[in-house]
Amino acid sequence: MNARPKPSAVIFAKDIEALARFYRETAEMTEVHRDKGHIVLNEEGFQIVIHGIPKQIAAEIEITTPPELREETPIKICLPVSSIEHARTKAAELGGRIGPKKKEWVARGFRACDGYDPEGNVFQVRESAA
Repeated sequence: MNARPKPSAVIFAKDIEALARFYRETAEMTEVHRDKGHIVLNEEGFQIVIHGIPKQIAAEIEITTPPELREETPIKICLPVSSIEHARTKAAELGGRIGPKKKEWVARGFRACDGYDPEGNVFQVRESAA
């Protein structure tokens, strides 16, 4: 029997170490692979591939503090977490942000809140609403 690869999303990053640490700690993911230009994080049936941007292109990209949000992209990654509050604290420690409690909402059995990573990529965290 041929097993299918896990679904994944690729996030292109100027600083793969910082971005991998951010998602590993904020979304409680496990690092499963690393090479010079990639770090792969895993969470039950899903992986995030942090893919380094070539140095000559990365040199032209400025990441501000706080980062300019990349809200114009048509895709947003939604990640399960055990606690939005824990993820909120970790995100703030690692250069990103998850919106305040008043910005959370409940839908289809989960509570959710949007945030952004240290490079400005918008994402969402979800915890069980049960």
